[in-house]
Amino acid sequence: MKLTEQQQKLVEENMGLVGKVIKDKVHGLNNMFFYTYEDLFQIGCIGLSKAAATDKGGVFSTYAYRLIWNEICDALIYASKRSAAETTADGKDLSIVFVNYNGTDLKVSLEQALKNAKEDANNTVSRGIDALVLMNDGLTAKEIGERFDVAANIVTAWISKARKFLKARPDIMQLYGDIT
Repeated sequence: MKLTEQQQKLVEENMGLVGKVIKDKVHGLNNMFFYTYEDLFQIGCIGLSKAAATDKGGVFSTYAYRLIWNEICDALIYASKRSAAETTADGKDLSIVFVNYNGTDLKVSLEQALKNAKEDANNTVSRGIDALVLMNDGLTAKEIGERFDVAANIVTAWISKARKFLKARPDIMQLYGDIT
């Protein structure tokens, strides 16, 4: 979206409004798992820019507040739907994988490969890998969340981050490319 100079100035003058919307409307930011504060701020800035681009006069801050909040809500709803879809993804057998190496079928433990991957992962991704293994064993995100003492949607966020991390690891993809 291309803003005029006047619209850009309006956005710059009202940047604090984005922080106010987040403070007023997003409760439990410490439990926010899809987005960090900075992510929400950027999303809110998109709403602020949309408000500046479509402003027809009147009290700008009231109009912008609503568009900022709508943009953040849309992003949170999309992230929730995406994580719910990932939760229902097919489980894969993680215990043993057969790999053909130089004409010989080898039994390889994907669990060992995941353990190795966890050594390179941050805490969130590591928990996501654990959650993937538990989900493969038949547990739901809610059940896994109860084990970790977190909400089910946090578990789905961990899983999403773990899948992204594992997709970037050639060793995992080579063993079992469709795990993610």
